[in-house]
Amino acid sequence: MILEILSFIFVLGLLIFVHELGHFAVAKWCGIRVETFSLGFPPKMIGFRRGDTEYCISWIPLGGYVKMSGEKPDEADIHGRPYEFMSKPAWQRALVIFAGPAMNYILAVFLLFGIYLVKGQPIQTQSSEIGMVVDGDPAAKAGIQAGDKIIAVDDSLITTFEEMYGLVTVKPGAEIKLTWQRGTDTMYAFTTTRPDTVMNMQGEVEVIGKIGVARQVEYESMGLFGSLKGGFDMANFYVLQIFQFLRDVITGSVSSKLIGGPLFIAQAAGEAAKQGILPLLFLASILSVNLCVVNLVPIPVLDGGQLLFLLIEKIKGSPVSMKGRAIAQQVGFVFLILLIIFVTKNDIWRINIFGW
Repeated sequence: MILEILSFIFVLGLLIFVHELGHFAVAKWCGIRVETFSLGFPPKMIGFRRGDTEYCISWIPLGGYVKMSGEKPDEADIHGRPYEFMSKPAWQRALVIFAGPAMNYILAVFLLFGIYLVKGQPIQTQSSEIGMVVDGDPAAKAGIQAGDKIIAVDDSLITTFEEMYGLVTVKPGAEIKLTWQRGTDTMYAFTTTRPDTVMNMQGEVEVIGKIGVARQVEYESMGLFGSLKGGFDMANFYVLQIFQFLRDVITGSVSSKLIGGPLFIAQAAGEAAKQGILPLLFLASILSVNLCVVNLVPIPVLDGGQLLFLLIEKIKGSPVSMKGRAIAQQVGFVFLILLIIFVTKNDIWRINIFGW
């Protein structure tokens, strides 16, 4: 539990810091006075002031914010001073707002670039060679070791990891015969698969069999420019996958139960941290792209909603009225609260079914 909490704080803190840093840096570049830079939402935990800006960490760790002078188009807050947000042209205000999601995309590319540069590009082999065996699981009890190649499950010959997986998963809690090669030796043993509860793409709970092995993965060196290209390519792939997933959820092709919240992220971060720093950073890159895309959704309380207000302002020649903005933000706030409740309900349901 402690590992999950620490990993969650590290990943979420990194993503929020980079996001708010984008708003902050571009605001400063545009000559806008920043009054507060906060990680987390009020009440304030600790902080200090340097120049015109108060830097602080707040108690609610599910976000952050950058408060700028004259940020809201309210007559009481606007004085026409050159350093105020509303005194800047619409294109500069749009840059400030867009900079947050953009920085999350850049962070994902940077993390992926670093992973590829250090580790290389993963290449999954098509053979049934085993790369890892989980201690205490059926394969380990049968005597299988990393580097062995499984060649048969019961009386069915196999040549790929997928074939082995397909034969094992349909036999939860059943005794099976595994045959494998180690060098020039052929060995076999009987073992009982471990039943494991999983959720399919339709949100249905299934019980499958597992023996506790992972495929052999090889890594190919990519070099400096190849790693940079790989970072951009993978980040763009994540963006495409997110949009496809949202489309499938809306059309009902996949279940909305697959959408996770903070508890799910904490679980995933903890599992990644157990495997090392690189898997944790890989997860952070995926979450960073998600944060980028979600923040650009045109919901009034998100960056995408603020960009929508600016687009309307550009079209009509004046800012959206405070009444209209307030109504839209209230609707957006209610939507976000309902979404938080929904994903938290999914998280609790998932923990009840699958455990922490």
